[in-house]
Amino acid sequence: MRRSVTTLYCADDPWSHRARIVVAEKDIPVEVVLVDPARPPEDLIDLNPYQSLPTLVDRDLVLYDSRVIMDYVDERYPHPALMPVDPVSRAQIRLAMPRVEKAWYPVAEALEREPDRGQRAVLRRALRDSIAQAAGLFGLRRFFLSDEFTLADATIAPVLWRLPRYEVDLPGQAQAVLRYAAQLFARPAFVTSLSTGEIGQPFA
Repeated sequence: MRRSVTTLYCADDPWSHRARIVVAEKDIPVEVVLVDPARPPEDLIDLNPYQSLPTLVDRDLVLYDSRVIMDYVDERYPHPALMPVDPVSRAQIRLAMPRVEKAWYPVAEALEREPDRGQRAVLRRALRDSIAQAAGLFGLRRFFLSDEFTLADATIAPVLWRLPRYEVDLPGQAQAVLRYAAQLFARPAFVTSLSTGEIGQPFA
């Protein structure tokens, strides 16, 4: 059946959150449906055989991957553009995003699931150190490697927002990250993107 409303099925996790940030930055009419991954609704099961989140349904198109969703929304709704115009800057952003996905996102996911206190401490240190090692990149431009908000910022923001939940305290050498994070979190689109579970997780 053809749908007239674009729907974004999401969980309360960084992968879904970054897709919500992009939708909010575009200020487009999308119905955001928060889903319990353990109990997916029947319509999501019918639409996505993997039942993965986020899932975007735009009429007859169903997209499962968060990066593909972000690219699609940015290209379908080109204003404001969330990628730089010049090829070199676009390439830098495209290189940065998978690095964040590989270095930060798996650790964040593990912290959400890990019950053992000792192992959680190991994961917290790993995430703290990884962010601190990249701190020098956060003070170079207004946003991450760019003077305009990009898909890289939408990818970084969900992890930084969850640091208090993960009990990760950044070291003093990461002051540029703290300033950058405060700037992101003040954006109206970021506030709009927050789920009920994400509200009340103030950045410390």
